[in-house]
Amino acid sequence: MSTQESKFYVGVDVALRHLDLFDPKSGKSERIKNDAVATDSLCQRWKGQSDVMFVMEAGGGNEELLVSKLQQASIPCALIIARRVRDFANSIGVDATSDQIDAKLISQFAAVLKPDQLPAQSDDERKHVALVTRRFQVVDIISQERNRLKVTWDQEPRSSIQKVIELLGEELKSIDAKLVKMLASDTKNKRKVEILRSADGIGDVAASVLLAQLPELGKINREQMAKLVGVAPMNPDSGESSGRRSLYGRRSNVRTVLHMATLISIRGNGKMKPHYAHLKSEGKESRVALVACMRKFITTLNHLIKTDQLWETK
Repeated sequence: MSTQESKFYVGVDVALRHLDLFDPKSGKSERIKNDAVATDSLCQRWKGQSDVMFVMEAGGGNEELLVSKLQQASIPCALIIARRVRDFANSIGVDATSDQIDAKLISQFAAVLKPDQLPAQSDDERKHVALVTRRFQVVDIISQERNRLKVTWDQEPRSSIQKVIELLGEELKSIDAKLVKMLASDTKNKRKVEILRSADGIGDVAASVLLAQLPELGKINREQMAKLVGVAPMNPDSGESSGRRSLYGRRSNVRTVLHMATLISIRGNGKMKPHYAHLKSEGKESRVALVACMRKFITTLNHLIKTDQLWETK
């Protein structure tokens, strides 16, 4: 049997304060704290076992500590999409849910689907990912405060909101400056950054997001990339019925960056402009044409990084 086939998968249900684990080899479940001490102890117990992989759902950031500790201990781990686990549960008739049940389901799901191992990250790469994540958190809080400002009419709370927005704006500038420095000192990804920057609408911040949150760039095929980012319309047809195509994917931050870069390319004189015009001339709706351009944009970047070429704008 291959190494992947001989692995067994420890399912982990991640919460803010605790982790529920299911070990299929022993058939036992356990709960530990989601903190540095408990995860260090967990890694010491499993360190050196080459036939195990820890699998957990991605989302929320509560999994980041465990992933970091596992990778530091050279213990294989993988992230999977929560919706797919729930679909798997429905397919095998499991309706009940609890943290222990979910951990077991994740283990069973992984045993069937055999997810790919997360690539190991250096300390600098982990810091880069953490800073990009924090940037999106700050942007989200600024958006919330601006929305509150729109519906607040009393001067005192308005003044308070404006102060918070200004403070967060300064923090955002500070984060962006740190990301620029990180890119400048990243010798490992120097060529990849050069290729990313050569594309329409991709600046330092966008390049940072793509490096941190889409490490698969240049390593998978175009169909896999489109599905991963969430710009591949999924077909819900059944029998003679044909449903509306929908987009699925867990890289929402990547889609945000991709959306802005594609708009810049379309509205300026970029590579996507003639492609968008062609789609519109064929009667495509603006939204459908834009998504198609986003798909072409990210799959083109994927190909360029694979083949070590710069983006040609002409």
